Amino acid sequence: MRHGKKVNHLGRTDSHRKAMMSNMASSLILHKRITTTLAKAKALRVYVEPLLTKSKNDTTHSRRTVFSYLQDKDTVNILFREIAEKIANRPGGYTRIVKLENRLGDNAEMAIIELVDYNTVYGKDVAAKTEKKSRRRGGSGKGKAAAATTEAAPAATEETAVETAPVAEAAPAVEEAPEAEAPKASDKEENAEKGE
Repeated sequence: MRHGKKVNHLGRTDSHRKAMMSNMASSLILHKRITTTLAKAKALRVYVEPLLTKSKNDTTHSRRTVFSYLQDKDTVNILFREIAEKIANRPGGYTRIVKLENRLGDNAEMAIIELVDYNTVYGKDVAAKTEKKSRRRGGSGKGKAAAATTEAAPAATEETAVETAPVAEAAPAVEEAPEAEAPKASDKEENAEKGE
């Protein structure tokens, strides 16, 4: 039974694992995005997100606490100056893990772990997609719908005059449709007489 075993040891001793997590966290803070195995990325997310939360509160105590994990003065300065400003309004979830193709040599699952607020590749596309979703729903903005109806009222009188002509054209099309279906019914009767 594995009760209480939350930490993935990653096949390493305690000291090696702590050193590796510290180095990977420093690399993530400096470069904003790193490529690693999926297991290491998930372990790094658990390691680095509390440090990012501590960086929001810029006190001597929180700086010393983060330094005890990272052991790199330049990384701590970047974290508390640049990154803390960007993540100030985000209530957690500072990192994103994106799966990649398996590694060629050993078929290990690979992933990119990145800071969410520093993505330059696909942040704009996500915003555009959310706008499309809101358009499909249609019922989210009552104030917008009321404004749209007041603007559409003058145009509605023009549209009614235009719509009368297409309605007259649509009626013959409806009359033609039953005539087209009638031969199909007679075809069925002929096939029934032939025994098909």
